[in-house]
Amino acid sequence: MFVESFRVESPLVRYGDGEIESEYRYDTTEVVPPAAEANGAAAGWVVRPKFVTYNFKTSTNIPKLGVMLVGWGGNNGTTLTAGVIANREGISWETKEKVHKANYFGSLTQASTVRVGSHNGEEVFVPFKSLVPMVNPNDIVFGGWDISNLNMADAMARAKVLDIGLQKQLRGHMESMVPLPGIFNPDFVAANQGARANNVIKGTKKEQVDRIIKDIREFKEKNKVDKVVVLWTANTERYSTVVKGLNDTTENLLSSLDKNEAEISPSTLYAIACVQEGVPFVNGSPQNTFVPGLIELAIKKNSVIGGDDFKSGQTKMKSVLVDFLVGAGIKPTSIASYNHLGNNDGMNLSAPQVFRSKEISKSGVVDDMVASNSILYKPGEHPDHVIVIKYIPYVGDSKRAMDEYTSEIFMGGKNTIVLHNTCEDSLLAAPIILDLVLLAELSTRIQLKAEGQDKFHSFHPVATILSYLSKAPLVTSLFLQAPVVNALAKQRAMLENILRACVGLAPENNMILEHK
Repeated sequence: MFVESFRVESPLVRYGDGEIESEYRYDTTEVVPPAAEANGAAAGWVVRPKFVTYNFKTSTNIPKLGVMLVGWGGNNGTTLTAGVIANREGISWETKEKVHKANYFGSLTQASTVRVGSHNGEEVFVPFKSLVPMVNPNDIVFGGWDISNLNMADAMARAKVLDIGLQKQLRGHMESMVPLPGIFNPDFVAANQGARANNVIKGTKKEQVDRIIKDIREFKEKNKVDKVVVLWTANTERYSTVVKGLNDTTENLLSSLDKNEAEISPSTLYAIACVQEGVPFVNGSPQNTFVPGLIELAIKKNSVIGGDDFKSGQTKMKSVLVDFLVGAGIKPTSIASYNHLGNNDGMNLSAPQVFRSKEISKSGVVDDMVASNSILYKPGEHPDHVIVIKYIPYVGDSKRAMDEYTSEIFMGGKNTIVLHNTCEDSLLAAPIILDLVLLAELSTRIQLKAEGQDKFHSFHPVATILSYLSKAPLVTSLFLQAPVVNALAKQRAMLENILRACVGLAPENNMILEHK
């Protein structure tokens, strides 16, 4: 059973003027290590149930939202912008298969449902977006930066992602959209990207940051938006070198900025500008944009940052499959992942130093699942894991991903699973970008306090609630004592249950005791 709207009736929920307050009992456990007894022996580990009451306060005043994309004229930026306009205008178009209508398929917030209970033995589902009031994507105002000066209609044609019948209907809406000049540093991307760079911000790094801040303020004023979220969907950069005295602390990072130090990447410059302005910044590429000094600055400013890298195709499958295998007591011993694609992302990734960033974000996705099972894996043991990405222009945006998973099974047996995944890269990434900006905005409207705390506070600025959408969820043990969780089902459950708590609903535990 599917219902469009619902209201929670509970003494633990109060609907105030422009906000929802809820009380939520958080059931968890604490684990106590063995203590030495008098005879020198150690007792076993002790696990105790632990109950903490949290209060949530969520603003229901939905802002007019502006979204500024870095790399707006790329495949992802043009596809998302075009898709939102097509949905807003109710556009349909005909292909040789059928008549298509604009939709938000692939978006967690717009196209998935959650279970809220049962009625007469039948489970009841509601749209994910109805759990807590969210911005309607059709109301988003888009803008952004790009190192290419093509207007968005021409950039959409260059991307070759959308059907021609759709592009023709969108051209009139997108011709007037022109990206602002962007920051370009050829040292951080492949040499083949220089041909596009005809729309570049000049000056020192400090002057470039000041220009980005000015652009954000002018965009906000011109479009009369209440909030802005910035997301990096530009080229993958090489990893920045983290150096003591350069970018390891906020003080050193800002001092390096003033000195125009070379080892500050364009993505980090955008992030500095956004944090200084209190604007949420999401990194959709795998490089280490968030160097330690930047994370420290975000915490000091209480400004939301999230990332890294969109989790769209191969990595999403990997996070599901390895979780299943390890959870079933099967031991993955070898994972070989091969990709080829022909869009500009593939051309940029053909440079070894840039590919290394992608390799790091893709390879770490199994580590926590392997570490969870010491029956299968000895300390330090992990599967052999190889990732290959090749640029083949002919396939364009239609990326091919091939995986081979080899596992040890009962009594020395072997099990091999081979997957072939053909995915239209930008059509998978665009709805993920949409979810990231909507959830980043929503996170700024949620406050909570634990039992015994006097004041409500926001979530930690490092937005781990975005981890479902990221290959390498930004979790840093240096500033935030949070475990890295890559298993997809756990990431989704975490996000869903946080939003359920905002309206006083118990977490979904799948016990269904009423039917047992």
